[in-house]
Amino acid sequence: MTLQLYAHPFSSYCQKVLIALYENATPFTYRVLGPEDPPAFEELAALWPLKKFPVLVDGDGPPVIETSIIIEHLDLRHPGPARMIPLDPAAALQARTMDRVFDNYVMTSTQKVVLDHLRPPADRDAYGVDQAKATLDAIYDWLDGVMADRTWAVGEAFGLADCGAAPALFYADWVHEIGERRPHLAAYRARLLARPSVARAVEEARPYRSLFPPGAPDRD
Repeated sequence: MTLQLYAHPFSSYCQKVLIALYENATPFTYRVLGPEDPPAFEELAALWPLKKFPVLVDGDGPPVIETSIIIEHLDLRHPGPARMIPLDPAAALQARTMDRVFDNYVMTSTQKVVLDHLRPPADRDAYGVDQAKATLDAIYDWLDGVMADRTWAVGEAFGLADCGAAPALFYADWVHEIGERRPHLAAYRARLLARPSVARAVEEARPYRSLFPPGAPDRD
């Protein structure tokens, strides 16, 4: 039975898994959560009652949830030429650390800003948005230093952390620009967007840009 991924192209966390699949040309069936595949959302709800996505189905095994776990599952069960988790334990720990940085501090802060735009004006949280942007400033500064002497998030090999970094930095820069004063981080974002697996995910999401609540900028 082929792999099935329940996902939506515009979701940052879905893009994270898609990039890992595209990076290794891993065959899978894309169950797009939308009008293109009406039964997909009902199937997703049966697989994972919280209805969060992406969810990976691999044969008769239990559904695989959470993006980092899905990518590790692929690395273990469907390895390709590009390893997502380094074999060296110390390097693997570094990869998982950087993965959490991009998810917990870049993407979570970005989502705070985005979701605030969905609230009625009277219920918006200006203080919370300011806090989220302050977190982005702090992590941008830290990442700019980290990326000063690296090509990818963990040295010279593209992997798990880069799969998360690509959509996280892509959308984060839309809501709070990285700016010229962080040249190493800006250059890393540009390298990510030039990577074929990332570029494919970005292009698949392009038709949905009008849905971005703060308004998608006319770039990228």
